[in-house]
Formats: sequence, structure tokens, C-alpha cells
Amino acid sequence: MYQQMIFVNLAVNDLDTSKKFFSELGYTTNPQFTDDNCACVVISDTIIAMLLTKQRYAEFTGKEIADSTKTSEVLLCLSAESREKVDELCDKAIATGGTDSGRVQDYGTMYGRSFDDPDGHTWEVMWMDPAAVQG
Repeated sequence: MYQQMIFVNLAVNDLDTSKKFFSELGYTTNPQFTDDNCACVVISDTIIAMLLTKQRYAEFTGKEIADSTKTSEVLLCLSAESREKVDELCDKAIATGGTDSGRVQDYGTMYGRSFDDPDGHTWEVMWMDPAAVQG
């Protein structure tokens, strides 16, 4: 069966800083699609973050590029296999240059936190109890 993929394109201020940040979170960079203007960060088999310098990003849109430290252009949410993995990824992100958004969502069967990457893009990390999803 075909697995649809998502390629999240994000404008970044400093490509090297962004590459280092995502590398320290444990994600790999695909060198085949990485150069001085972009980095292909592999989050999973079906999720790719394309980190683009603002000049490169501008080639794909006629719109003004949002300053993601001041405005929200998107909320990205990654699943986690447990509450502990939510905390682990968020704590690691904050320790390696991200910013704690201060948002914790705890509904018992669903738990999440979020952080902003060095460019201000908000990443949520969410766990849902598999029993609650099935029921």
C-alpha cells in the first residue's frame, strides 16, 4: 500500500544552526537533498522537514515570509510513543537551543507539550493512550 509522505518546508535564519538543532534531537539529514541553501531532515519514513534559507524559500512562494518568532504560520505536531518520550524530546529540544512554549496539555489519555525551534516554528509533541484511541 502506498504511504503518503509530508514534506514540511520551513524558512530558517541560519541553516547551520537549524541543522545542528535537529541533529541533536536525533534526526538525520539526507545529504542527497542537502546543500548550502537547504537541508533535508528525516523525521520518519513519511515525514521530512525541508529547512530552507529565506532566499531559497522565497523561490517557492510569492508571499511574504512570516517572521515565525512573532507570528504563527503553522503548528507542527509529532506523535510520541509515551508520555516519557514527549518529555524526553521536548526537554532535549529546549536543552539544545529551542524554547519552551510553556504549553502542557494533560487530559489523562492524551498528553502533550510544545517547543519552538531556533527560528520560532512551534512543534507540538503528543501522546495518546492507544486504548482510548481504539475505544
